[in-house]
Amino acid sequence: MRIFNNPGWINQFEYPYEKFEDIPQSLFDKINTDLNRVQSQQPVVSVVITAWNEEVNILRCVASLSRMKTKHPFEIIVVNNNSTDRTQDTIDKLSIKSYIERVQGAGPARQLGHEKATGKYILTADADCFYPACWIDEMMQVLQQPDVVCVYGRYSFISEPSFPRWKLAILESMKDIIAEVRHINRPYFNAFGISMGYVREYGLKIGFIKINRRGEDGQLCLDLMKYGKVKQVRSNAARAWTGIRTLQRSGNFFQALSTRIGHELSRFFNNFHSRLPEEKEASKNA
Repeated sequence: MRIFNNPGWINQFEYPYEKFEDIPQSLFDKINTDLNRVQSQQPVVSVVITAWNEEVNILRCVASLSRMKTKHPFEIIVVNNNSTDRTQDTIDKLSIKSYIERVQGAGPARQLGHEKATGKYILTADADCFYPACWIDEMMQVLQQPDVVCVYGRYSFISEPSFPRWKLAILESMKDIIAEVRHINRPYFNAFGISMGYVREYGLKIGFIKINRRGEDGQLCLDLMKYGKVKQVRSNAARAWTGIRTLQRSGNFFQALSTRIGHELSRFFNNFHSRLPEEKEASKNA
């Protein structure tokens, strides 16, 4: 985990553009050269990204994936979840597979993505995130272990002046400790689409929730547990990196921290028990 600054490799993908029309064709050409080099026509892994109004962020995300160093043949699929900005224009200029899901919600969008995927394994990613070059290999190293059907990775926040890296490192350390506790009985509370993987065969048997609500990622993880093990990818090198906009919704850093501490304390002791009845009921997809 980075304590004092963001990882240097992110800098090359932090393009200074605010909208689609600002992006030069030369940048698309450069990214497509990398995409054509790393993607396979016979993928073992399908990286599925959902995007809603991310016309510049999706470029940054795909650009980071285009620099993967992996032994696993892979493809990139982006599902445009009914965006109202120029996300689709950005996608159309990239050498990737793409589809449009008109039903709003991450669940329907992820469902379409894994239906269209051709890889044996699915890795899910978020459109506003950056992925290190080792991400696929680190995720697959755990996902391909015997009897494992689902994995989830860790993630960190990209610092800004109002949210310095050392403060974010404290928050992330606390988050990682809580994740270890939750993993004992409730690993599905740690499974987020930002960095998650599963065996496509079993994912298709279950399917994502068909309504527009949060938690579609953890719900799939919960339901996958009947087919095998859920494991955590603890590699710090494989952390996905994302912006701080989810933290900013709570206010400043200390407000964001206190909000999350309060939320975890309210359910802390449940982590030491088997699944609650309402969690079993929630596993029945809508």
